[in-house]
Amino acid sequence: MSIRRARLRPDESRLVAVEAARDLLIEAGPQAVTLKAVAGRVGRTHANLLHHFGSAAGLQKALAGHLAETITAKIGEAVNAARRGEVSPRIIVDMTFDAFDHEGAGALASWMLASGNEDALDPVVDAIHRLVDKLAASALTPNMGELIRDNTLMLVLLALGDSQLGGPMAGALGLPREKAREIATRNLSFALMQEAATIAAQAKV
Repeated sequence: MSIRRARLRPDESRLVAVEAARDLLIEAGPQAVTLKAVAGRVGRTHANLLHHFGSAAGLQKALAGHLAETITAKIGEAVNAARRGEVSPRIIVDMTFDAFDHEGAGALASWMLASGNEDALDPVVDAIHRLVDKLAASALTPNMGELIRDNTLMLVLLALGDSQLGGPMAGALGLPREKAREIATRNLSFALMQEAATIAAQAKV
């Protein structure tokens, strides 16, 4: 007797496929994220995935959006915890760097750009923009809001660059492999100390 495959709603089917694509990205790199490979991983047909995503580029764009949303949500929670003194700035830095390196976001971004699929990065940029706006909106002063924007830009660009060239550059300059993370941690710590000082000053008024 054959076992009938569970029927998923369209949004559930897309999520299952995107999560399988993320597993493939981590396991084998961005070149492995194809409609055929994902279809085989989730037990669906190529035609079914084509219906949901339109093309391999569409699948990659959906994956980029999924990565961006999950990563920025984690980072946002960690930043707020750091502002309350509950976690260290290094935790935020490691989460961001690991997202671009070990979780494959940096490799996926480079692959899509090399493939001419530049608009696939729009969901990533949009998600980071929303995170920055949300964090800046809670700043006590305009200057602190600008500092949050500056540090987010610094952190994302450092993490992306490190995922691509961090090892070779550190080696060529005779620096520890962790140097970029140390720089990011130092800058982020300074920003958090400035915010804490502003809060303390306003509390005295």
